[in-house]
Amino acid sequence: MTDQHLADWQQRAQVFEKAINSVVVGLERPVRLITTAVFSRGHVMLEGDVGVGKTTLLRAVARGIGGAYERIEGTIDLMPNDLVYHTYINELGKPQVDPGPILKHGEHLATFFFNEVNRARPQVHSLLLRVMAEKSVTAFNREYYFPHLQVFADRNRVEKDETFEIPSAARDRFMLELRIETPQNSDLQKELMFNPKFYDVDHLIETIDAGILPYRELNGIGKAIQHQIQASGTLQNYALELWQATRDPKAFGISIDNVDMDRLILAGASARGAAMLMRAARVTAWLNNRNHVLPEDIRDIFHEAMAHRIFFNPTYELRRTHIAEQLSKKILQQIAAP
Repeated sequence: MTDQHLADWQQRAQVFEKAINSVVVGLERPVRLITTAVFSRGHVMLEGDVGVGKTTLLRAVARGIGGAYERIEGTIDLMPNDLVYHTYINELGKPQVDPGPILKHGEHLATFFFNEVNRARPQVHSLLLRVMAEKSVTAFNREYYFPHLQVFADRNRVEKDETFEIPSAARDRFMLELRIETPQNSDLQKELMFNPKFYDVDHLIETIDAGILPYRELNGIGKAIQHQIQASGTLQNYALELWQATRDPKAFGISIDNVDMDRLILAGASARGAAMLMRAARVTAWLNNRNHVLPEDIRDIFHEAMAHRIFFNPTYELRRTHIAEQLSKKILQQIAAP
């Protein structure tokens, strides 16, 4: 793939971001991170309060990518089969089985949104893990493949009754975990309250040109970015130290107030997580019109790529959000950038 072709795609990425930012307010950083994940071909976990625009954001992303979009709501009675097929009594009064949300579009499924994933049972998480890892599922005595699939999930962080935290293996499959919050700027808040264009979400989504980033071509462009954006040996050593610090922060002189660093970490970021960090860093460099990775490209996405992969002692899990933020900051402060 030529440099000019990559440059053309960079222009498409800018058009895509501009289109998404025209239908959501004050979410420029999440939009940039989702764009990074799209070109890194990684799945994304979203976390935020109710009504902050997560669904609108993902509908806009799905339209900008093209292909089929499906959404499912996590509930305590949801079963794995509900993702694959659904049964009902048809108009002739006979039982009928139709493909479920994962199957019905076949290989055209490009964006799958699992809302409130932690309300679903572990059996459902197990199926979701396979779909994310292998982009395939077995049903009706055959294998179905989804080569263009990107999974987005939303975790309810407010309500704790009848919820099931997704297992570490599934969390590790998400390239990035993003916080989506209401804009703090009062002018943006007034825009959301009083501008009628935000009242009709369906019409708002239709203002985006469909298929700005043709979904069938994203795998190829993603591979080209990874091959053409370079990382020097010095940069690689820096990234390696950042990864090692997630596994044994005390060895790097890192401490956090009111935290016993000997007992904090059950498991640091995985090798998969370290590789995903670099995949996202290469795309970050590309989006910033560079052909090589700089330390700031890694630092920019370090927390979103690594924090959810660090598993704390249960004593500290209730304070995860605060401690994870502090740990990310301390690691970036302590490990000197080249």
